[in-house]
Amino acid sequence: MATLTSTPRTAQPVPTRRMPARRWFAELGWRYVIGIVAIVYAAFPIVFVISSSVSRSSSLSGSNRLFESFSSDNYTALNQTSFWQWTVNTLVIASVTAIATVLMGAAAAYAFSRFRFSGRRVALTSLLVIQMFPQLLAFVAVFLLLLSLGEVVPALGLNSRLGLIAVYLGGALGVNTFLMYGFFNTIPKEIDEAAKIDGASHAQVFWTIILRLAAPILAVVALLSFISSFSDFLLAKLILQSEQNWTLAVGMFQWVSDQTNRNWGLFAAGAVISAIPVVLLFLFLQKYIVGGLTAGSVK
Repeated sequence: MATLTSTPRTAQPVPTRRMPARRWFAELGWRYVIGIVAIVYAAFPIVFVISSSVSRSSSLSGSNRLFESFSSDNYTALNQTSFWQWTVNTLVIASVTAIATVLMGAAAAYAFSRFRFSGRRVALTSLLVIQMFPQLLAFVAVFLLLLSLGEVVPALGLNSRLGLIAVYLGGALGVNTFLMYGFFNTIPKEIDEAAKIDGASHAQVFWTIILRLAAPILAVVALLSFISSFSDFLLAKLILQSEQNWTLAVGMFQWVSDQTNRNWGLFAAGAVISAIPVVLLFLFLQKYIVGGLTAGSVK
């Protein structure tokens, strides 16, 4: 008996139809154009500042051609100023403000989210109304308050870094509390109840469970608080009066505030170096940023 063997048929490749150029641009191409324009628009100031920082000229008018000359004199000249002292002051103020903002905002948000007490709704509404007015509108009141407070507690008066930190904490508490309050509402309350059945107290639930689950929003709040206090100029200029206590924004402003002796090259070099901590913090907290900003947005 003869056996019949069948040869397998090879699959014929399906011809791919290319999308017409006009249709491709109407559906996808315009997005690439907008993306390229946005990248160029955002990158040009950065490239210009880097070019000015390595230029031998100390004026912006001599830096019109990018990287026309290359010199490290501006970076070397930073050692002859108080730039590094200002950097330490800025990092200390921004770091302490970010950590304290996270702790205070998280505690307030946890209380509003988990507890039911008299005046809760009024307090939430008051925080929301207060945040409608910018903190800078109260800089005269802040100055007078610190001036009077310094006579009683010098550590919290004018020309005090601790006083500046206290002002930053008061201004950022409301919006950060609302941001974390929405995120805490997304965490199931059954987790709290299960922990309490096992004998955990409110403090244990807050420190060991809630803060770990809320890591994305804590990272976002810390990042926003760090950046806002790191780059603030008006309040720092108002409160810090001694050169040794200046922040980077206040100190570097003095290099370009003189109409007859502006050193833009030194300013550009300082700006490049001062941007490094913020960039590193963004890269370190990048995985938390998107989740933290969107998780509590629908509550």
